Amino acid sequence: MNTDKEAFLREFGNDYGYPSAPFNIDQIRASQFKRLDGLVYLDHAGSTLYSESQMEAVLNDLTTSVYGNPHSQSDTSLATCDIVREARQQVLDHCNASPKDYKCIFTSGATAALKLVGEAFPWSSESNFMYTMENHNSVLGIREYALDRGASAFAIDIEEAGHHGGVSRNTSSSIKVSPRPIQRRNQARFPGEAPTGYAHNLFAFPSECNFSGVRFSLDLVKIIKEDAERILTGPPFYKGCWMVLIDAAKGCATKPPDLSKYPADFVVISFYKLFGYPTGLGALIVRSEAAKLLKKTYFSGGTVAASIADIDFVKRRNDIEELFEDGTASFLSIASIRHGFKLLNTITISAISRHTSLLSTYVRKQLLALRHDNGSGVCMLYGGFSSEKLCNEMGPIVTFNLKRPDGSWFGYREVEKLASLSRIQLRTGCFCNPGACAKYLGLSHSDLLSNIEAGHVCWDDNDIIHGKPTGAVRVSFGYMSTFEDAKKFIDFIVSSFVSVPYQSGQVHLPRSIPYSSEGRERRLSTTSFRLKSITIYPIKSCAGFSVEGWPLSNTGLLHDREWILKSLTGEILTQKKVPEMHLITTFIDLSQGILFVESPRCKRKLRINLKSDSYCGGKEAMDLQAQRYEVQGYHNEVNIWFSNALARPCTLLRCSSSQYYSCLGKRGSVGMCRDVETRLNFVNEAQFLLISEESVSDLNSRLRSNVQKSSTGPQIQLNPLRFRPNLVISGGEPYHEDGWLSLKIGNKCFTSLGGCNRCQMINLDNQAGQVQKSTEPLATLASYRRIKGKILFGILLRYENDNEVGQEADSWLQVGQEVDPNFD
Repeated sequence: MNTDKEAFLREFGNDYGYPSAPFNIDQIRASQFKRLDGLVYLDHAGSTLYSESQMEAVLNDLTTSVYGNPHSQSDTSLATCDIVREARQQVLDHCNASPKDYKCIFTSGATAALKLVGEAFPWSSESNFMYTMENHNSVLGIREYALDRGASAFAIDIEEAGHHGGVSRNTSSSIKVSPRPIQRRNQARFPGEAPTGYAHNLFAFPSECNFSGVRFSLDLVKIIKEDAERILTGPPFYKGCWMVLIDAAKGCATKPPDLSKYPADFVVISFYKLFGYPTGLGALIVRSEAAKLLKKTYFSGGTVAASIADIDFVKRRNDIEELFEDGTASFLSIASIRHGFKLLNTITISAISRHTSLLSTYVRKQLLALRHDNGSGVCMLYGGFSSEKLCNEMGPIVTFNLKRPDGSWFGYREVEKLASLSRIQLRTGCFCNPGACAKYLGLSHSDLLSNIEAGHVCWDDNDIIHGKPTGAVRVSFGYMSTFEDAKKFIDFIVSSFVSVPYQSGQVHLPRSIPYSSEGRERRLSTTSFRLKSITIYPIKSCAGFSVEGWPLSNTGLLHDREWILKSLTGEILTQKKVPEMHLITTFIDLSQGILFVESPRCKRKLRINLKSDSYCGGKEAMDLQAQRYEVQGYHNEVNIWFSNALARPCTLLRCSSSQYYSCLGKRGSVGMCRDVETRLNFVNEAQFLLISEESVSDLNSRLRSNVQKSSTGPQIQLNPLRFRPNLVISGGEPYHEDGWLSLKIGNKCFTSLGGCNRCQMINLDNQAGQVQKSTEPLATLASYRRIKGKILFGILLRYENDNEVGQEADSWLQVGQEVDPNFD
């Protein structure tokens, strides 16, 4: 046992690893989660993992039992009804809810449960929907039902006197509620609706914030239900009957609400967040008295006792569960949850809560202690504290952003990208919790609108806009998480983002490009560079072909990436999502004017005439990478060929013209494209990618060295074509090309647009018709070629063509031509 773990166990050993359970954490990992070998999974707030024994029990159950539709009266159906009834009781038991007071309604997920409440709640123009800023989008969506019915909606911040970030006392006098602006969509009452002076109001909060991990005190249930008028000082529409909804989708995994003590009206839970399987199943635990107030409009099979088809007559069922579960319940999934609950009950929720809390506390302490060499802090933690005085009411979530030594931010996508290369799975962004994200990151309404205008949407790569993070990094722990998981994560952060002293006394970040142009101009005059190979890729993401010479055009190499494949849903197909595209080989015979295409899945070689007589239909516009393209499609015969080659329906499109239309948002933010001055075919950033043989050789040396040090894995020898370059050069030192501002190849002039930011695509190894995915070579490149969130290898070029029309007669590149770079 190493010293780090010994220190951890001295501090946390009494509660770490389930000492009182039948199996400790090491035994659980070794027997139940062998698939995690070499992988650090830290996204349990997104979805926890199912165990092997759990799935074996599910499989055995389904293969040895016969479950019939519970809406039938057969023996198998009645047996299914018994299983469903037992499952309902297990859900209630998990939240210590009496079946006399509460009912369990199965839904397709926690979101569906929230939607049910929003649809059926008795809104009126005198109602209010109040919710904490820290709420998931699925809770915020209830606002639409409230506003459409004329109700008011408003967010609130809740703080406790003398304590920031959560609520922990049990008296309403300690609670401070700060309302945000009131939203109202329809001031007028609905026809026939008279003011009553009494309305039903709904308050929603999460038991645990899925952004920060802050746990809200369940005392809020009684405080709002019993003392709302005093707490919510203000306009008279705060009066009325207040009902409380708890979003426990995240919190139920480690600290489910005790409904015998905190009688919330509605609680939503999600089973895959509890024990990984099944997905697509959730539940609404509803207080029986509250269920009577819900107004359901739609009826379906299973929810009615009788209906008549040709007149307005329906008699609904009386049982709450049957009334609200539309159609046939997902009874096979429901039958599976007992095996998950059995696992949790064996370990116990209290032990899981202690175990996961220890790991998250350890990570918070370690992150807070990190310092760059200049003494500045590395990590900004979110969750109600900014010092080493930690909040006790925190779930097993750690959310943060990282700073550089100069105080600027590392982008969260950079963290996620490097974590993935280190086989660490985590989550980045706002986690569908825009209120908490804006609150903790200090983003104003103006900031948020500006980010949207700049093109930022959920799940994109715009992680830093105007110098501010748009989201954060989140790691979260589950019952099978270990100290080793936490330690590997901390080690990753230290090695990738913490500055260390350099030998010369300077401070630098590990894994950054040690580039300096000092002395390179002097060596340049004595170095000879030659063009070693030319490769054209006619169809984006398909295999290219190499030639000794090829003509240039105003889009780059003639016909390079001039075609693209698109799915019937409009998605552009690339090797990132369709690795089989590498099996499609291409060749263009300029003398015949034909593009030849082959695939091992197609017996016939496809011949596409470069002339326009093979097109089908008119031209259409398409936007891609901040370029607007005019494209033309082909006859169905061509599309069928490609559909067979990729085993999915798709169409082939050819670029007939393109025009840059906007790389700047309304507030001047930079968009995706790099080359904004020239016409582009279907390239990501620029007309050309240039790679140096010497740079590839240096990378291969580093890869061999890494294999030798680790004594694991096969030797890797990369061909320059692994990086899909158009031009490969030889001569000079490795990475000499980094400092080039422009160059000539023969008498043709090119401008360097900077380094090419590499992605996971270079980790796809295509051998013998099979695609193997690994972390290399991107992981090794990240160790020494990373700067400002980008992993650079090769340079992007623009052809400086004075002929605006198209191809010049003598505009050819030839293998063997001299390459003349310069720094000026």
